[in-house]
Parts: sequence; C-alpha cells; structure tokens
Amino acid sequence: MAQKLRREDPSKGYSPFLDAYLSPVLRDCHRHGIRIVTNMGAANPIGAAHRVQALGRQLGLRGLRVAAVTGDDLLTTMSDEEIRRQPVIEGLALADRPIVSANAYLGAQSIASALRSGAHVVLVGRTTDAALSLGPLMYVHGWREEELDRLAQGTLCGHLLECGAQVTGAYYCDPGYKDVPDLASVGFPIAEVDESGELTVTKAANTGGLVNRATVIEQILYEVHDPHNYLTPDVVMDLGEVTVEEVGPNRVRVRGARGKGPPPTLKATVCVDAGWLGEGEISYAGPNALARAELAASIVRQRCQYLGIHDRVRVEVLGTQAMFDSDSGKRRVHVVPPEDLEYRLRAAVRSASRETAQRVADEVLSLYCSGPAGGAGVRQQVSTQVSTASILVDRSRVDPKTTLVEIG
Repeated sequence: MAQKLRREDPSKGYSPFLDAYLSPVLRDCHRHGIRIVTNMGAANPIGAAHRVQALGRQLGLRGLRVAAVTGDDLLTTMSDEEIRRQPVIEGLALADRPIVSANAYLGAQSIASALRSGAHVVLVGRTTDAALSLGPLMYVHGWREEELDRLAQGTLCGHLLECGAQVTGAYYCDPGYKDVPDLASVGFPIAEVDESGELTVTKAANTGGLVNRATVIEQILYEVHDPHNYLTPDVVMDLGEVTVEEVGPNRVRVRGARGKGPPPTLKATVCVDAGWLGEGEISYAGPNALARAELAASIVRQRCQYLGIHDRVRVEVLGTQAMFDSDSGKRRVHVVPPEDLEYRLRAAVRSASRETAQRVADEVLSLYCSGPAGGAGVRQQVSTQVSTASILVDRSRVDPKTTLVEIG
C-alpha cells in the first residue's frame, strides 16, 4: 500500500495512520522523555520525518529531534538486472516484469544508532518487526553486537510484541474453547526487560485481554519455521531452551533464548507491477436468495465470455463456502446452504488492461437492473496492483543511514 501511495504522490508513501497515531501522544511523550520508535516511515521515512516535524511545530514542541533511517531501498544501490539475479526464496519469479520497489530488511543497529544521536522519534521503513524492540534495548542497556544471547532475548521480546494484542489474547481467542475477557478494550502488551535480557510480558491494569502461558507460547511459535534458527539481520535466534512461566496475574516471564552470529545475507521484498484489479459485489437476501445469487453469478460468467475477456475471472457467492473454492468452482465443499439467507456475489479479475478490469466491475453494477430481482449494495473498485517476491542479498549491499531533523 505504501509503495502505491508513493507512486501516486512522491511526497507520500509513509503510513497514512501517522498523524492519527502520533498526534494524541507526541506532546506527552516529549514532555516526559519517552522515545518513540516506529516503522510508519514505510516507503518514505524522510517524508514521514518531515511530517512529524510539522506536527511538532503545530504542538509547539521546541527541540524535538526526529530521525529517519534509510538505506533499505535497493534501487539506489543495485540495478534492476542485479536484483533479478538474486535468489528468490518466496513468492513469484521476477521474470521481466517492471520492478516497482526493492527493500531490504534492516536490523536493530540503525535504530540504536539513531537513538544514540539524540532522536526523540525514530522513523524507519522496511525493517524486521523484532528490531523495533531490540534497537531500543541495545541503546538502553548498551548491548554489544557480540552479546548474542542478549540480542536473542531482545529479538524474542520484539517477536512477542510485534503483533500487538495477539499476545494479550486477541488472536488467541476462540469463543467457547479459549475465552478471553473484554476484547473490546483489549490492552496492548508491555515488555519489562532487564539488562540480562530476561523479560516479562504483561499489559496495563484495567484493560481487557489476557496474558498467560498459552497466549505467550502461541505468539512465540507465530511465523517460526525453524525454532532453532530464526534468522534476523542482527542474530540467529534459537528458541530450543526457552522457558515460559506465569509469575502473577497477566504476567509471564520468558527466558532462555540463545543467539548465533547473524547471516551473511539479508532478506528483501521486491514489488513488481501486477497490472489492475477490478472487482464488484452485490447482495441478495430473503426468499430464494441463493438461487438469485447463483443466477447472477452465471450471468457475469457468460457476459465475460461474450466480451472476449481472456483473463481469469473469479466469480463466487459469499456465504456458500466460497473461501474454500477454486476459480473454476470445482473445489467447493458440497453442502446445501439454506435458500433464504443473505448471499453476496463477488466478481474479480487481475489484468494488465485497466479497461478489462473496469469491464468486469461494471458487469456487477449492471446487475442492478439487468440481473435477478432484489440485488442491492453494489460496491465496485478498480485499482493498481503489485506482486511481491522475497530475495536474499549480500548485506554489504545495504548501507543504513540516519537523517536527523530538529525543531528550533
């Protein structure tokens, strides 16, 4: 999304939530000496820094220092052909599709360096989630690059915090099986980390959610392929000896992560132009709703054939286990849904042609008057698309830099 925003306006590309998230807290954080580290720089950390600088001026925060960490953009150091030659470890082959962006995952060192430079707010772009916690810990505790076990514990801290309320019960919750209280006011996690790296996960008092061994263990295992070799730019983390212990209500102590030296390569995400996505939806409800929705789907399929659309068009009826189906409609679980509920037809196409994408979306719109009775709630959209692939690059090709701006 950030890359799309920057393509449309080079001054944008940072998180669209930057103002909403920072405006309510920036004044209090500056007054009380609380540093802020965030990856809301997204595709444009420099632009984000200037925006925070403007917010600071509006709030009268003299002396506010804002740092932008850059260096993740591989297009500034490598040619498109060089990028295409790197090994693809995940996603689509790059082939000869136009490259929109290529960004390496930065580590915690650049964040710690920005904090040492005196920054009150640090904005980064592409970085590992764990680095957002490890960087401040390296700065506060003075951890060195060779203290691998401490870096591993700091990485584990970041891994536990990276998805917010996931570790305080939100994603853990499954009503009737794993109940969690008051998710409407769920508390975000807090990690208390001492100089040795021992950490305790908790949450603010009088907030909803839950912190126990189960919520923490689920998050530890989240997106971990090899628990003995969790690769980051700063350290290879080994989770094999980690212990998880409840030490009080909503307090869980975690220790035992071990560290090995960092890998010689860095992961990078490459975005390539993927054309256009056209989609449209319409709802049917009440008596015989399913039959009307299925007829509408059949009409859209036939219309796409009449129009000579050769791109693959997915037409599905939501509410009939469509999530488990294929584009051909042959994989859906064979059940007989009720006829009289609510169903929503969705048609979508990805095409190199904007005209084709628009035509498919318009076919759904035309169902209002040229389709079965009672269609309502049409929504349609045509948007540019990017596809991604993950590659490995030699870390020598990545040179993080910090730009500091200050309000006088």
